[in-house]
Amino acid sequence: MSAKRILPHLFVVLTLLSAYSMTAPAADFSTPRGRVQDSVNRVLDILRDPNLDREARWQQIAVVVKDGFDFRSMSQSVLATQWKKATLEERDLFTQYFSQYIEQVYREKIEAYAGQEIVYGKETMDAGLASVDMEILTATAAIPLTFKLRSNNGNWFAYDVVIEGVSLVANYRGTFAAISRNEGMDGIMADIQQRVARYRERHGETPGGTVTAPETR
Repeated sequence: MSAKRILPHLFVVLTLLSAYSMTAPAADFSTPRGRVQDSVNRVLDILRDPNLDREARWQQIAVVVKDGFDFRSMSQSVLATQWKKATLEERDLFTQYFSQYIEQVYREKIEAYAGQEIVYGKETMDAGLASVDMEILTATAAIPLTFKLRSNNGNWFAYDVVIEGVSLVANYRGTFAAISRNEGMDGIMADIQQRVARYRERHGETPGGTVTAPETR
């Protein structure tokens, strides 16, 4: 499964989880599942707000995405060995552009929700890391999905999503590894900036503005 196929599924899942958590007890932020439920519940509240136009709705959703994902850890994992070679400025810029690119794909697919159901599986925690399993139930199939989360000062942040056995981080790691072999970090930075620039050409802006990733140890 390609990254382009993974991301549309992911935002549908976020919306589905929101619908599920509307009838669930108040989220327990000390647990990974509670963190996920709270984030996606906020997304659904925003989608249902009749007082928000499309742009205002997205700006608020971008804040939820920023709060729920550890884009710096995601960026470090995506770049792998190139992260160590990158300067501090390159790391910060890549994190900013990568988060904007992910938000860009989310924005284009957020209206894909069509009433599917979600079923939770197991939640596991070990040494500050956790995973939350679930399935999307469509008319023809059950799509397995796992959120990978990391604890940072008692708060849980998603750093990867695995859909039908394929990791979002691993998908992009392969993409940028191929670029780095021929063009190094300069090629990677050019590629991610071009991805965001193509969004700007279509919509006249970058999604969500500048994103500051949560600090991780």
